[in-house]
Amino acid sequence: MWSAFRKLADRGVLAMNRRNADYILLHNPRRLYPLVDDKLLTKQLARRNGIAVPELYAVVQVEGQVRDLSHMLEPYQDFVIKPAHGSGGQGILVVSERLSERFRKHDGFLTTLDELRHHVLNIMSGLYSLGGQPDQAIVEQRVVVDPVFDDVSHQGVPDIRIIVFLGVPVMSMIRLPTRMSDGKANLHQGAIGAGIDIATGISTSGVLGNEIITEHPDTAKSIIGLRIPYWDSLLDLSSRCFELTGLGYLGVDIVLDKNAGPLLLELNARPGLNIQIANKAGLLPRLNCVEREGKNLATVVERIAFAKERFSPHRQLLVSL
Repeated sequence: MWSAFRKLADRGVLAMNRRNADYILLHNPRRLYPLVDDKLLTKQLARRNGIAVPELYAVVQVEGQVRDLSHMLEPYQDFVIKPAHGSGGQGILVVSERLSERFRKHDGFLTTLDELRHHVLNIMSGLYSLGGQPDQAIVEQRVVVDPVFDDVSHQGVPDIRIIVFLGVPVMSMIRLPTRMSDGKANLHQGAIGAGIDIATGISTSGVLGNEIITEHPDTAKSIIGLRIPYWDSLLDLSSRCFELTGLGYLGVDIVLDKNAGPLLLELNARPGLNIQIANKAGLLPRLNCVEREGKNLATVVERIAFAKERFSPHRQLLVSL
């Protein structure tokens, strides 16, 4: 067992205990967690700082407002209902079309207003929230997926996860929904993780569960060599989230809307580690590099240039553990 751990460490793989102790505990003050754990606060903070987010339509804060849900939804043909304190994509309900008294969900099935009310009540009861605490329901703009992903996504909206350390984007992947994941961009539910070259924004490798793959299982289209639109803008947005939140170790999740372009979806103070599998690379050499050479980079432009120079898989990384 210890030899297996040593092999992982030799390859620069960051394990959960070390992530928690050396990066989250040291660089993420707990008092700042509400800025990212509460999606409503994140949205408000981003908008005040000029970062685009899906438009907020309504917030259901108390049970009495559930009776007014029909009035709240009346102006919208499509929308998303989600918990303010949800995690792992749980509790997100996507409505793609209104059909008279019913609503079509992203998977094609129809639902009713009463069922939407029931879902909102479940959200407010804390069914999907961190720690099971009472929650609020957010109604917001439905993202229309950028056409570049039409051949490599099933039903849902892919998102781009960028790990940012001390303001430097160090690793990225795109999460591609599949039939197995029910159209959700959640790796634990069966979505694909495809590593992205920080320097170019081009996908380099893919993983589904524990299996290395090169094609999307539902479309048979290659997931390798996919060029992510707006790449420099995505790096700029992710780097700015360091000052936005004050968190030194951060996961930034971005979606690409067909009409609006890049939108910040959410932030994560405890981003998962499977991004290393998707990239076939460990985080530790990159994090160590930032600590040695990148801590004093003064601007977002400098931090992005540093990341592109140091962390492209097509360039030799001249650092060691």
